[in-house]
Amino acid sequence: MAGRKTPLWSWHREAGAKMVEFAGWEMPVQYRGILEEHMAVRQAAGLFDISHMGEIRIRGKGARDLLQLLLTNDVGKLLPGRVLYSPMCQEDGGTVDDLLLFQLGEEDYLAVVNAANEEKDFHWMREKARAFPDVAVENESARYGAIALQGPFSQAILEALGWKEAADLRPFRLKFPVALAGVEGCLISRTGYTGEDGFEIYTPWDHLEPVWRALLDAGSSRGLQPCGLGSRDSLRLEAALPLYGQELSPTISPLEAGLEAFVRFDKGDFIGREALWAAKEKGIGRKLSGILFPKGALPRHGYPVYGPEGEEKGFITSGGFSPVLDRPIALALVEGGLLPGEKVEVAIRTKRVEGEGAALPFYRRKKPREVSR
Repeated sequence: MAGRKTPLWSWHREAGAKMVEFAGWEMPVQYRGILEEHMAVRQAAGLFDISHMGEIRIRGKGARDLLQLLLTNDVGKLLPGRVLYSPMCQEDGGTVDDLLLFQLGEEDYLAVVNAANEEKDFHWMREKARAFPDVAVENESARYGAIALQGPFSQAILEALGWKEAADLRPFRLKFPVALAGVEGCLISRTGYTGEDGFEIYTPWDHLEPVWRALLDAGSSRGLQPCGLGSRDSLRLEAALPLYGQELSPTISPLEAGLEAFVRFDKGDFIGREALWAAKEKGIGRKLSGILFPKGALPRHGYPVYGPEGEEKGFITSGGFSPVLDRPIALALVEGGLLPGEKVEVAIRTKRVEGEGAALPFYRRKKPREVSR
């Protein structure tokens, strides 16, 4: 296996992780097992290496205007210390990527992009920045190592590590710089990709492992486990969170993917606005829908979905087993969408398996509660 290595690569190998190639990186897919890691995040906490994600800095006079043009969400809502989720579209409304945008200071932003799209996004942003001569767009991915701490005990674990301000950091906010486990210059945000409460910790590239080890020590009495890409995918599937290349792509718009809340037509012009508005006015044909399956089914990306008359209605974008529901589930892009309980058939290998429409998300966490420290 040949691929780029995160700062934790040696730790993963020594811990016995099963390694796979993902987006050009050699990453852990599991340690003790996907099911166990999945339930650790739902019931206690899990720790993910997300150093493969890309970080692109956009700063200088006009940075906000450039980002308003690039992104479908309203960057004007941001202030220093806040985080915004947004798709980024082509002129035809197809999706270039979806990303998190951190505002670090006045006209100073950091975009966290999907690993597979790092170079593509960087060149896309840089090309559009030519019309903004005072804006610098820099790929800073090599500067940052990153960890995602997810689960109901996440806050308590950070507090046990000595960061008492964890309770004050509201969702979609960031704090920078922070000293954590003796490492200076950390950035901590509170977002997540699992459906649970959680934090992301960005450190200088060569200083990630001390923070990782310290978090595992602080969380050892609270059920914290290292987690791989396998449980990260099953967790985000239960929470119906999109994965680029499956629920979003150059041929799938944010509107089709159910992300209309992040497409702000009222903010003014942005790349893809005209095409997306025309699609909205016409009526969105394909819609992201949930499907429940009987035990034993193995729905996978690309499998066709058929209606009651045998007509092809769409295809599975993501599928897998839900540990919380104890049954297979899938996201599908379906013409007209599916109502809860609506019957469909999915071609799985050589036979058709019946499924039924389900409300999204499949899993929604309970309101925050006090957890033991």
